[in-house]
This record gives sequence, C-alpha cells and structure tokens, in this order.
Amino acid sequence: MNEKLKELRKKAMSLPLLPGVYIMKDKTDKIIYIGKAKKLKNRVSQYFGSQNTHTPKVLKMVENVDHFDYIVTDSEFEALVLECSLIKQNMPKYNILLKDDKGYSYIRVSGDKYKKIEAVLQRYDDGAEYIGPYLSSFAVKQSVDAANKIFRLYDCNRSFPRDIRKSRPCLNYYINQCCGVCTGKISETEYAESFEQAMRFLRGEADNVVKELRTQMDEASENLEYEKAARLRDKINSIQRMKDKQKVIYKNVDEQDVFATAEHDDTVCLAILRFADGRLYDSEHFFFESNEQSDEAARFNYITSYYSMRDNVPKQITLDGEVEDAELLSQWLTEKRGKKVNIVVPQRGEQAALVNMCRENALDKLAIYKGKSSKTVAVLEELRELLGLKNSPDYIESYDISHTAGSDSVGGMVVFKDGKPYKSAYKRFAIKGFSNDDYGSMNEVLDRRFSEYEKHKDEGEGFGRLPDLILLDGGVGQVNAVLPLWQKYNLDIPVFGMVKDSKHRTRAIAANGGEIAINSKRQVFTFISSVQDEVHRYSIAYHHKKHAKSNLSLSLTKIDGIGEKKAKALLKHFKTIKAIKEADVKELQNAEGISEALAQKIYDYYRTDD
Repeated sequence: MNEKLKELRKKAMSLPLLPGVYIMKDKTDKIIYIGKAKKLKNRVSQYFGSQNTHTPKVLKMVENVDHFDYIVTDSEFEALVLECSLIKQNMPKYNILLKDDKGYSYIRVSGDKYKKIEAVLQRYDDGAEYIGPYLSSFAVKQSVDAANKIFRLYDCNRSFPRDIRKSRPCLNYYINQCCGVCTGKISETEYAESFEQAMRFLRGEADNVVKELRTQMDEASENLEYEKAARLRDKINSIQRMKDKQKVIYKNVDEQDVFATAEHDDTVCLAILRFADGRLYDSEHFFFESNEQSDEAARFNYITSYYSMRDNVPKQITLDGEVEDAELLSQWLTEKRGKKVNIVVPQRGEQAALVNMCRENALDKLAIYKGKSSKTVAVLEELRELLGLKNSPDYIESYDISHTAGSDSVGGMVVFKDGKPYKSAYKRFAIKGFSNDDYGSMNEVLDRRFSEYEKHKDEGEGFGRLPDLILLDGGVGQVNAVLPLWQKYNLDIPVFGMVKDSKHRTRAIAANGGEIAINSKRQVFTFISSVQDEVHRYSIAYHHKKHAKSNLSLSLTKIDGIGEKKAKALLKHFKTIKAIKEADVKELQNAEGISEALAQKIYDYYRTDD
C-alpha cells in the first residue's frame, strides 16, 4: 500500500460510526465522487484498504482521490437526501449521471391551402403555426404520426399546390397512408376537411370526430357514394385501432413508471416507460458508462438520479430486478411525491410482460447506439451472463478437428464478429504432429494460432487479434488439452467446449469445472448451435478436400517412378487428374521434379488400353 493510501485510510479509520455523506476530491480540489453511508467509518475505509477487491472503475477513482470531506447526518434518509442534492449540484465524474436533455416539443402546422402537420423540437420564426409546448416529445411524435396516417395527410417535403402533378406519388400513397395531393385527385375542400379532423383528433376530440365520420358515412351510403363511404369507414377503423392501442395495459395500476436496462461493451442503456390513466404517455432512455457496481446498487443510483431531475413521481415504480435499500428508496420517493410510493419487482403476469417490453426498448436503443441489431446485443449479453464473462464476446473464435480414421487430419477455425460469421478471418490447419489424437490435434492448432499472434500482434487483424471468447467443438477433454497453452502464452481468454448429445445436437457448454446447461436459454442455445454447426461444416469441408487430394495422389503413385511427393507436385501444378491425362510430354515436364523420361511414363500410362 502506497503512502497516500495509508494516509487516507488512517483518516478514514478516524471517522465516526454515524450516517452521513462522504465527498471524494482530487488534487485540484474538484469533487469526483459523492456517496452516502450508514456508518461513515466502515464505508469510507473500504476504499483505502485492500485494492484487490475493487472493480477497475473503483480502482481508477481511488487512484485519483487526494483527500475527502464528510458530513454527518441524523439518519441514513437525511444522508440520501443530501447525497442526491450534492450530486445534482456538482455532477461528479464517477457517480451515475443521467444527462437530462429533455426539452419541449411542438406541433408545427405549415402550408397555405394544403396544410402539413409535423412534430418538431424547436420553435422558429418561419411564419408557421406552433402548438405547444409539450413536455413529452414521445407523445407528440406518436400523436402526429397517428393523425397523419389516419387522415392520410402528406408528410413529404413537397410544396402544394406548386408541386401537384410534377412527379409520381411516393410509397405512402400506394399503401393508403397518404391521400396523394401530388396526383391532383383530391380537392382543396376535401383535404381541408381531413386536416381539420386531424387537428381535432390531436386536441383529444377523437370520440366526437368518430361520431361525425359515422354520420357522413351513413349519408354517403344513402347517396350511393360507396367509395366515399368506404374511405370514411377506413378512417373510423383506424381511429378505433389507435384507441385500442392506447387502452389500459394493466388495469389495476393506472399510474406507474417502468425501469429496465440493457448493457453491452461497458455501455448501459436505461429505458423508462411512463404510464398515466392506463396508457403510455412518455418514453425516455439514457446512456451511461457501466460503473461495475452490483445491479442492486446501480438501480438505486439511477432511480435517485432520475427522480432528482423529475418532479412527477408516480405511485408505483416497477423494476427489472431487486434494488439496494428498497425501504430507504421508497421513503425518499414517498417524500418527494407526498404520498406512498410502492416499488415492485414482478416475476410473472402482465406486469412482468411490461418490464420485458421496457427491456426490449432498452435493447433496441442500445443496439442503434452501438450500430448493431437488438437481437445480437441480447444474445451476446445473455451469453456473457451465462458464462460469467467480464466483457461482451463480440469477437469469438471456434475450433474443430476433422479426420477419417486418423488420416488427413485437419483443424478449422471460424470467427463470429458481433454475432455473425466473419468469413474473411476463417483459418485452416493441416495437422502435422498427430494422426489419430483429437486432444493433441486441438492443442497443436491453438499452439500454432497463438504462435502466429506473437508474430502479427502489432497488426490487430486476423491472427494479430485475440478473441473475447474461444469455443472448442468437444467437451471438458478438449478444454483441458489446450489449457497449458494459456500459461505458455500468458493468455486471459475464456475458453469453453461445445458438447453434443447422442444425436449430434448441441446440449451444453463445457467448462474446466463441469458443464453449463443451455437448453433453457433459447437465444444462447440457437447461437451456440449455429457456431458449432458452422465450425463443423468448415472443418469437414477442408478435410474432404484434403482427403480427395490424398486419394488422387494415391492413384498417381501407381505409376512407376511417381512417389507421394511427385504426385502432390503434379496435382499442385495441374489441379485435376483430368488435366494431367490431357497434358502432353512437354507440358508434364513443367511440374516440379518431373523429368522428360518420367513425363513420357505418365503420358504412356494414361494412354494404354489398361
């Protein structure tokens, strides 16, 4: 322990065993972390004791601590209130910070005879009409999109009536989501009527609009205007479908916020779905760096951070897992709301489905943020959790051995990058030292692979890149066979086997200490199966090719004077037996090691009656 840590620990050990807030500062006296404690002495001294138990991020924070202050409070609740206030004021680097970029949204109405409705985040002095402001950009966008589709208003960048009949209609017209002003087939009066209905819909008068539309539909039907009646019927049905979507998701709770997270590559996405009057009225998401706390502690911190910048606290908070100090958190939320707040962690039923929907939303946002599909992020994170990996296995190498009764033994290496086959990185190995020993062959293949890494590690690609995870086709035996290489090359790469059942289907993942069942993990099961199938296909294809060449070489050795070496040279030069048969004596001499006399023998061999 260095002198600075000893000094800080000595000071920490002199703190009282009382609740309070501690404030970590760097050399410039800048606050870098604020925390609360039931007992200041016990909590703060932990930072400056053994450094082996700390996560990398905590270690980094501790390295930057030059000194600390503390404030004693009468209770842990007071400590929490003070902690939230100080974090909001100082925004310390190592606390979980949710950046509040939530601004106001507006409904913008532009155009003259053919008006356009759109959702915008800013108000400009451009002559358009702005309705708002609204706090929820999610609700504004959802409502405007619904109004445009239901009443078939245009949302393109054309200007009407200037651009009428100037170009072909877009896709929205052909899928019946736009009335097609550009075609000139809709009058100003008819469009204006649809626009007015859309605006009333946005003002919350959907029921009155439906009544009017029904009256108009009946009149059109009585006047034998069946096409008009059909269009009005479609509008009514669309409004009804939209209302059905907005119905109560869980009838027993009409006001709640739902929290769920997704994590990938040390980035966490926190998603919040907000419900009132039985319907979703807002959706928010935040990205922040994983601070490697326990999930329970992280939930506590991002909930306090979120409600430190939001005034409206609902009567129920629904979470995707347990939270640290749940009673204390509930007390703090109740204080902010002025009424009782319940914290719920559902295990089944409609509320659990609601949490899953929120988690899917977090996955989708995180996937877009990372430039990947939500399915890929989900399966790699599930695999990381199942195998207990530190990081997401974005770059996976998988190995298999293939041979026929010990002959023509080969190894195949396939790579999965971001959950997909990365074929440009595939490699093949002809086994040199083992004929009928899968364990020895696997050891040889990985020994050669890591030997190549030592030569190319400065390149960062191909053999010059180490994987996040290695999967071997086989069980614990294959894993144990290669582990000595980890010490030889000083590796820190997780390695597991892929175990198949008697029907050659993926059954489990083999670790050094046993097996991990994956049957209950549908996404992981499917992914591991695809990896195992791909490495087996690639390895056996190479083996078949090599075995076929061996058989061809064997047929050439029947010629007097042709051994295995010259047979391989002929096949290397001509590629096929057919090409060798059709070659003349002079062409045969072009192959390495083939003299004129030997070329004549080969030529004569393929031209005898035998």
